[in-house]
Amino acid sequence: MQSDANKFIPLTEATFLILASLTTPKHGYAIMQDVSVWSEGKTKLGPGTLYGALTKLLDQKLIERAGETGTGDERRKEYVLTAIGRRLVEMECERLEAAARLGRKLLDRRGV
Repeated sequence: MQSDANKFIPLTEATFLILASLTTPKHGYAIMQDVSVWSEGKTKLGPGTLYGALTKLLDQKLIERAGETGTGDERRKEYVLTAIGRRLVEMECERLEAAARLGRKLLDRRGV
């Protein structure tokens, strides 16, 4: 499974935040709110961008549908990570942490 996830590394910030949001089932609006809050407003997803990304992530088998919430016109599709999607988020966290450690080490060594 790790080798399958490797082909998606590195992730864009938006994709990483979308996937991280889906550690629990969520609908599109909740994902957009998470991304905006977690990025302190620096990454904002419009509906077209988000649903295009969700379609791509579904096709890549990184997420799956988790049902629907609401009734009538208020029905919302929910999405959640697949096992490979979860592993991909873990791998991206490890990659980002390693990059941050290296950056700190280099800055400390140069006295900056």
